[in-house]
Amino acid sequence: MGFSVAIDGPAGAGKSTIARLVAEEKGFIYVDTGALYRALGVHFMEQGIDLSKEDEIVAACVGVHVDIKHVAGVQQVFLNGKNVTEQLRDEAVGKVASATASIFQVRQTLLAVQRNLAKEKDVVMDGRDIGTEILPDANVKIFLTASVTVRAARRYEELKKQGMACDINKIEEDIKARDLQDTKRAVAPLRQAEDAILIDSSDLTIEQVVAEIVRYIK
Repeated sequence: MGFSVAIDGPAGAGKSTIARLVAEEKGFIYVDTGALYRALGVHFMEQGIDLSKEDEIVAACVGVHVDIKHVAGVQQVFLNGKNVTEQLRDEAVGKVASATASIFQVRQTLLAVQRNLAKEKDVVMDGRDIGTEILPDANVKIFLTASVTVRAARRYEELKKQGMACDINKIEEDIKARDLQDTKRAVAPLRQAEDAILIDSSDLTIEQVVAEIVRYIK
């Protein structure tokens, strides 16, 4: 039985960065759950699924197989036996994944994959519902958050570094809208698990957050 760390929180809280660093620090496997949804996004695109028709999406989930393997310590994602890791970076794939991630059958398709990984390996997973839905018995649960202002500023700086034009006010509004969508959605809404440790990273460095989480892993 593996040791599992669940890190949940709103968009822009730094979950993926923190989760990767915690996994490195402890020698655990970081499971990028978003990559699993993007793999299904690849599948839906290959099948030519009409995203406005949920029945088509549900039907396409039948018999599909998504798996994560680690090669030389690097996560590789497989769709029906084919390595699709490089395709997951495509913006169009990300949009399909976002449009389908809240559908119950899509989430159920990937539930077993995530839970099996946690049974077999020491893992760190991040997302919106890891501690509440995916791994309700996780050894350590963290709810990582930060103020909307701080999250918007972080995103603004990221986009600037990439040479992209951006409006911090628009970014802040987008984050507020995403928070509302995530907390109000019918399937697996974003919420803090009762036994999760709340960490507000607004005034903390990445290193401080990582150290705080690591000290709970015993």
